[in-house]
Amino acid sequence: MEQSNVIPFPNPSTQKTRKAEDRVSFDRHDLGLLLQCYSKRVGTGEWRDYAIDMLKDRAVFSIFKRASDVPLYTIEKQPKLQRRQGQWSVVNATGHVLKRGHDLRHVLRVLEPKPEPVSF
Repeated sequence: MEQSNVIPFPNPSTQKTRKAEDRVSFDRHDLGLLLQCYSKRVGTGEWRDYAIDMLKDRAVFSIFKRASDVPLYTIEKQPKLQRRQGQWSVVNATGHVLKRGHDLRHVLRVLEPKPEPVSF
């Protein structure tokens, strides 16, 4: 008679689970400002998709022109930089930091469309 090995079903109480406290996240006010900025450009057809990542050291709001592309911009919240350069930064697709600061509303101004000159 052949002896079989029984593999126990994983018990969630014994497994190491990632807690919500271990991740950086956006609060309601932050998300309101981010989605307000995003929705203006969606209305003009420039942006079409976004993603939110909550990591251990930062939270990232990524903006895409198409869902299959790399993000055009990422808005990052890094609380460990709060007392230095500011916890908010806007980074373009090539990795250059466009704006960094302590106030999200001020940092998001770099994403506002520039008025085009009118020729007569």
